[in-house]
Amino acid sequence: DFTAIDSNVVSEELLPSGFYRFSRQSFLYPEKYISGLLFVYRKDGWTFIKGSEAHQSVAEQGLPQDPRTRQFKGCVVQLEDGVGAMISRRNAMTFTFNFVAPVASLDRNFWLGYAARTVNEAMNTSRVVRMVYEFLGNQTGAVLQTARDSGFCDVDDLPAFHRRLLRVEEAFS
Repeated sequence: DFTAIDSNVVSEELLPSGFYRFSRQSFLYPEKYISGLLFVYRKDGWTFIKGSEAHQSVAEQGLPQDPRTRQFKGCVVQLEDGVGAMISRRNAMTFTFNFVAPVASLDRNFWLGYAARTVNEAMNTSRVVRMVYEFLGNQTGAVLQTARDSGFCDVDDLPAFHRRLLRVEEAFS
């Protein structure tokens, strides 16, 4: 009666299957940003999301950089006018909650929201940051370039519309 997860189907119109570029401020280093690649897919009526953390991200945490350690997965549910995704690495390591909703754009290919990191309050890091998803579909060139560019980056390395949606000017004022 409260979560409605058993009857919750995320439509292709709300969040299409395929590849997405994401950008957000780093939880650990507020002067840096993270960009990466996500894949949204459907199975047995459910919507899932998966990807891999960048090599440098896991290295910063003192973790092995093998594909198994870097992989993250999650479940996507419809929430009001957007979607929520509960995402973690194996054994609930680096568990995050993402909420994104579509924003007006020429190709209807952007979603804006936030990522919340589930860490103890004693941690001296950000726990909630703005996040952008950009639908790439199955454009091989854009997908491969996004994969190559994944990881920490400077604000000037982000695509212009990502910077605008993330309101990076406000972060440094």
